[in-house]
Amino acid sequence: MRKRSVKSVKDELIKKSREAMLAAVQLYNNPQITFKTESFITLSIIAWTYLLHAYFRKEKIDYRYFTPGKKRKIYAKTKQGAYKHWELERCLNDRRCPLDNETTSNLRFLIGIRHEIEHQMTNKIDEYISAKLQACAINFNYYIVNLFGEKYNISNESALVIQFSPLSIEQQEFLQNNSHIATNVKNFIVEFEKNLTDELISSSKYAYRILFTAYNAKRVGQADKVIEFVPIDSPLAEGLKKEYAFIKETEKAKYLPGEIVAKMKAEGYEKFSMQRHIELWKSRDAKNPKYHYGIQIATTWYWYDNWLKEVKQYCEKCANLFKG
Repeated sequence: MRKRSVKSVKDELIKKSREAMLAAVQLYNNPQITFKTESFITLSIIAWTYLLHAYFRKEKIDYRYFTPGKKRKIYAKTKQGAYKHWELERCLNDRRCPLDNETTSNLRFLIGIRHEIEHQMTNKIDEYISAKLQACAINFNYYIVNLFGEKYNISNESALVIQFSPLSIEQQEFLQNNSHIATNVKNFIVEFEKNLTDELISSSKYAYRILFTAYNAKRVGQADKVIEFVPIDSPLAEGLKKEYAFIKETEKAKYLPGEIVAKMKAEGYEKFSMQRHIELWKSRDAKNPKYHYGIQIATTWYWYDNWLKEVKQYCEKCANLFKG
């Protein structure tokens, strides 16, 4: 049997990759599907795997598993005799992978979520990580065009459904404290993101967020203009930053109690102890949800930045007690 050309294999991989991503988005947009996020993640990981295989094929990079033999490579194969190709995570780990750091982090996040949902059934996680799914789809379209040409552009064929209604305080609390979101998924998100830089977390390639604001038409002909996009540096946008920061709180930094104490000691308050910290939060009723000072995930309590500031102000006020 004649061996297939590099071009024919590459073209088929691109086609399959494109189809997998379109299927992922179409399933996500289907109102009758309740398994949206899980389906999207599974299909999009397949799409990205094929896309990177196509790139490696084009660049003549061997993406098959093998062990070095004395004279030639010994390739790993399945029971049916097929070559074992790299999975997505192995593709991302290769130094020749063409993806930028933000896109890679987005995919590692989704791979981690997939690992968690493989071992435990979950539901109601769509809104919790939808920004990552949106970024994944946009990143995919960028790279399929960037690596293989404009003819593969899929931006006009489908789009992710975006929530147009405002996110209320009650909705934020529901997402943060939702008992239906499996504990293992919550724990993974916290552990994954606590080591990321603020710059990476805020990147649209890691998580794509859009802010929509209510707009009342003043003149005839404007009533059908329901969405208005404004430049981030415009005077109008400046007036919206506080609200945007508030919505963004769903992914803010979290600290363990020991980290709070360690940070205060690093500030020079050597005598500030865990016991002092416990006495402080109890006296302030700081774990009361109405204050939004922290969140409990599984059996562990995490404090937010606004509580860290409260503790620092307390230490500054009582510096004579805590300074060496």
